[in-house]
Amino acid sequence: MENIVVVGSVADNPVAEDIAHFMGQNDDYQDLISLKSFLNTEFCPRFITTGRNSDTVGDNLKGKTVILVSTNQGIHSRNGLGMRNFLIARAAKDNGAQRVILIEPDLYYSAQDRGPRKEHGLTGTKRSKRDFEKFDGQPFSARLYADLLKVSGVDEVVTIHNHSTSVQNIFMDRFSGKFHNLRPFDLYSNYLVDTDVVNERNMVLCAPDKGALDFVRKVQSTLGDKSIPVIIMDKHRAGERKVNITVSKDSDIGLSDINGKDVVVLDDMVRTGSTIVETCHKLRSANPNKIVFFVTHFYSSRECRANLNDRVLDEIITTTTIPSILNRDVQGRLRHKMVVLLISRWISNYLLQLLDNNHPGLKSPLYSEDMSAKNPRWIGKMGPLFSDS
Repeated sequence: MENIVVVGSVADNPVAEDIAHFMGQNDDYQDLISLKSFLNTEFCPRFITTGRNSDTVGDNLKGKTVILVSTNQGIHSRNGLGMRNFLIARAAKDNGAQRVILIEPDLYYSAQDRGPRKEHGLTGTKRSKRDFEKFDGQPFSARLYADLLKVSGVDEVVTIHNHSTSVQNIFMDRFSGKFHNLRPFDLYSNYLVDTDVVNERNMVLCAPDKGALDFVRKVQSTLGDKSIPVIIMDKHRAGERKVNITVSKDSDIGLSDINGKDVVVLDDMVRTGSTIVETCHKLRSANPNKIVFFVTHFYSSRECRANLNDRVLDEIITTTTIPSILNRDVQGRLRHKMVVLLISRWISNYLLQLLDNNHPGLKSPLYSEDMSAKNPRWIGKMGPLFSDS
């Protein structure tokens, strides 16, 4: 598209490269922006211009929309990436950009979505005294991050499957409604139907807690089959790393009804994996045929990988919101049951239609599948002669 400039906040970002490609940008984004740092470690980005003359200094991005892609990646901390966002957005606006759109699939500081006062976070539920005490002495970081993005020159923010009602309220307010929280229920529905991950005629959806229920219902609705039941779990914390799992009284079916079924657990994120594993143990006690976990944001910590390696969980489907998960060493022992959906095409499809209401959209499928040859489904389709990819 004309007058669109796609850049990344760091070099060699595969998500930024793919989005630039799908948006029709022929130039490599690393030829459009210099991501340099001075010897004193201060970051100083520079948009690269050709045919520069004195009449266009400071106006080389005049009338253009700059799309800034920022993902949690590599050696860069989220703090450092945030600062890069501020400076790149300011560089765009100081050189005439009309519009700056930040693409941050895993929105930074979303876990710090409350503060110690009543006005610090519209959560949608009544906060307990203990919850206020939990944030005593801390900054209301999510609101500060939104404020800093706005004052830096960001006009719109696009993120994926943000779980925090407080964060959503903050960003909708700060960006005057131009906050786009994309939820991949359509992607997951398509994958369930188009692949052999489960038998869709023998499927049960699972909400691991009440917070995930709305998303699970969206997947159920997108599948277009009201006969697919949802089993809803309640979790009760018994400590920092200990939870007790029960079947909710609001569940469509009971635990015994999943006997012989393919159970699909859906959630927005996993950090330690302890809650999901406890949920899967509860589900496994009813003798399902298969348990598959769909999770949008996969934080591949050592603890998480060790927990999810439990045999109660047959397969994990995640996305490239955190692109380092494509690295087989990051997946570790989980590679035999991991599938990563590359979703840059899906993000780009939304952007194209956001920027042009008449754009027909990209052709389906809006994802591509990355699967290790260690995965039995790969072996079943391709044969044992293929080596690990």
